[in-house]
Amino acid sequence: MAHLVENMAYVGQTPWHGLGRQLDSGLPIDDWVIQAGMDWEIQESPVRFIAGQREYLGEIKPFDDHKVLYRSDTHDPLSVVGNRYKVVQPREILEFYRDLTERSGFELETAGVLKGGRKLWALASTGQSTTLKGKDTTKGYVLLATACDGTMATTAQFTSVRVVCNNTLAVALGSGSGAVKVPHRSVFDAEAVKRSLGITVSAWDEFMYRMKHLSNRSVKDSEVRHFLLRVLGDPDKASISKGTERNMARVQALYDGQGLGADLASSKGTAYGLLNAVTQFVDHERRARSQDNRLDSAWFGQGAALKGRALDEALLMVA
Repeated sequence: MAHLVENMAYVGQTPWHGLGRQLDSGLPIDDWVIQAGMDWEIQESPVRFIAGQREYLGEIKPFDDHKVLYRSDTHDPLSVVGNRYKVVQPREILEFYRDLTERSGFELETAGVLKGGRKLWALASTGQSTTLKGKDTTKGYVLLATACDGTMATTAQFTSVRVVCNNTLAVALGSGSGAVKVPHRSVFDAEAVKRSLGITVSAWDEFMYRMKHLSNRSVKDSEVRHFLLRVLGDPDKASISKGTERNMARVQALYDGQGLGADLASSKGTAYGLLNAVTQFVDHERRARSQDNRLDSAWFGQGAALKGRALDEALLMVA
């Protein structure tokens, strides 16, 4: 089976997805560019096509207002986009962190290339962490990712990682998503993104303040069923599919004690425990063709959306 992951590098413990090449901590950005397989550029070429019958060579015609994006190293095609499309180069993803790692105490922990170069990302620890009751520690990260196949804008996203189980969860701030998205119609301005994202201690404190409230919110058995239906099911449908029932049963089991950290004081019988049961299900157990497919979904796809819905539903319990 073809893998989505082309290259990946990490420092420290093996990531939850179990993929990548381990590096020494403290390496400069230039080394990360090479080790993470991001030492190439996205190049552009006008689109041309052959018009005519197969029996003879037809006329070569341009496809106006479109261009092909391809890799400078392999010349493999990446996508066909409009001429207004603004490319974000692989190196720019890592350069985003240069001043943060050199002057602000951030540390790159993983970076890599998915889908042959169509998707690129890097994840860095902010150095912030908070411990809830029961010695339940969560660390803060900033994820920067982009895609050149039309599947996502360039996105800078606060992300939290719960240490006991490596569950990942996008940090929602205020009424927003905790993310800054730059569409490819616009030029990516790293400094403007950092200012908009607000990489500050107060942003992290706000998120963990909400998590503390979730850890103090006891949940009744009837509320568990309602939560799972809202997150995993379709409220507009009268019946529940067998697949949904199976997923609900598994998340319920994780919440009831089978999940990593489920018996900690912060999670046992709480809204925080319900939220983490869903994140463990998505990150570690939800059906996926491979671990790299699971990674892509958990960070950028349906899995990320599912975790976001779980966070929204959990926060309604303490609203």
